[in-house]
Amino acid sequence: MTDVTTETGGANLPEVTTRMMSIAQRSMAVAAQMQALSMAKANGSEYSLMDASTLAKAYTNVWTRMLTKPQELWAAQLQMGTSMAQAWTAMLMPPGEEDAPIRDRRFADSHWNDDPVSRAYRDAFLVLEKSISDLLDTMTEEGRDDMRVNFYTRQAVSALSPANYLATNAAARSKLLETGGTSLLDGLENMLDDLERGEGRLDIATNDAHAFEVGVDLATTEGEVIFENELMQLIQYHPRTETQNKIPMLFVPAWINKFYIMDMQPKNSLIRYALEQGHSVFVISWANPTKAHADLDFGDYMKLGPLTALDVIRDITGEEKANVLGFCIGGILVTAMLGYLAAKGDDRINAATTLATMVDFKDVGEIGVFIDEERLEILRAHMEEKGYLESHHLQDMFSMLRENDLIWSFYEANYLQGNKPRPFDLLYWNSDSTRLPKAMLLWYLKEVYLENKLRQPGGLEMDGQKIDVSKVETPVFVLATIDDHIAPWTSIYPATGLFGGEVEFVLGGSGHIAGVINPPNERMKYGYRTGDGYPVDPQAFLDAAVQHKGSWWPHWTEWLAQHDGEQVPARKPKTRGKYKSIEPAPGRYVTARPAD
Repeated sequence: MTDVTTETGGANLPEVTTRMMSIAQRSMAVAAQMQALSMAKANGSEYSLMDASTLAKAYTNVWTRMLTKPQELWAAQLQMGTSMAQAWTAMLMPPGEEDAPIRDRRFADSHWNDDPVSRAYRDAFLVLEKSISDLLDTMTEEGRDDMRVNFYTRQAVSALSPANYLATNAAARSKLLETGGTSLLDGLENMLDDLERGEGRLDIATNDAHAFEVGVDLATTEGEVIFENELMQLIQYHPRTETQNKIPMLFVPAWINKFYIMDMQPKNSLIRYALEQGHSVFVISWANPTKAHADLDFGDYMKLGPLTALDVIRDITGEEKANVLGFCIGGILVTAMLGYLAAKGDDRINAATTLATMVDFKDVGEIGVFIDEERLEILRAHMEEKGYLESHHLQDMFSMLRENDLIWSFYEANYLQGNKPRPFDLLYWNSDSTRLPKAMLLWYLKEVYLENKLRQPGGLEMDGQKIDVSKVETPVFVLATIDDHIAPWTSIYPATGLFGGEVEFVLGGSGHIAGVINPPNERMKYGYRTGDGYPVDPQAFLDAAVQHKGSWWPHWTEWLAQHDGEQVPARKPKTRGKYKSIEPAPGRYVTARPAD
């Protein structure tokens, strides 16, 4: 007996029927999870990045002010109507050679030009999107309510893109026909996979979760865990040169994600690069917090993290001084630690490096829509029982900052076209996020984020010491990236005028991750800018800055060489003694995945 197949795609009908039955059964189970999650958010037992009352208040305040400017509103609406009419008229016309190419990546596929209906929807949407953006640019002002209106209006408009709907996406429709409907079943199964993994929350896969394994494909630089406490493991890496710089180096990564962003694959590992330049490298691998970490605050992160690590490094190497590097919130911790050590008259840091590290939180960018005093109290209540913030909230927040790249592009590819995400090491790391302990997060958000005390002399107090970064005379290398949506470079640049000692400011290309992990190899994508001086206005620096091709990494190592001492025989991790190897790098802390 032969199998019955469809005429279009050759799909096996019994197999299709079996798949559809499986999808129906899975959908019922997922629907129950989604309903329970919705109820939890409605009654306040589940934390949400934004609540309806805060959003309604923001829109009411901004819209009320807009109504006081009726002429501007009318002019914007008239312009929008004219542009929309022109876009719909173009539906009747074939695309001409004189038409300007659409450079929006959402509509890069040739089907958007070839299919007249989809082309019309695309053009109408782009007009709508631009008109709304122009209206908000004209009518909104500075302030948190206006920022929220801009941000959430953009989220809504992005969701309306015709690329996100099967009926209006010509490429997805074409694949549906070519596969005889199989692509639709694949997409439904992909969506169910994501809903099941998120237990009712749509946890959109942005990479192949099985393509990498930490310690096998990522974080493979040879080293040993030579110390650990309840908050961190300290890794000492095997040397990759016969001699090393006398002054050792400590890397302090962010604890929002895992440390291996600095040790991805050999071709893009900052840790491996530093070793190859002759540095003696130690790295902190933070614990993924549980309820037991709930009462650890920012000061505990400093004492149990870099301060303890520096003591261990001094014991191992015999060197009184060390270089230190901090990334993102790890850089904020390093900055505060420099102020703490300056207050104590402790000069153990030879030179410091901060990567993508804000020092001025007056303008934090769009992240500010998620945080204010009211949201802080809601967050406090949410964490009271668990003792931490679940990892997916921050992951969702960062994705919304680049919704078209990190949400809707995968929505279209995974669900409408039924594709599986391709392996991508940076996105694999990005999805490997961690929890945040209650005391640390609340202190950081209030003291640093909302009240901007890091830059205020004596504004912060840690372990009984007033922090004043203007007292820091340690040379500091500061890297920002021009398209950073998490740590805007204009909020990093003020470091040039805050530290009391030498500052080397470098403005890299791209964003928060790609601009930092930009190794000097044949595929370098982004350059960097430097300047002879640092005027108060960031724009003045940008206007006068010199553009360089390639990676900023060699520039950094050249700067470090100016502050390093003599060479010593390469230091190898010991196999016995007080600081013997506990386990090989990357250690078990980085692979811990406690369930939320």
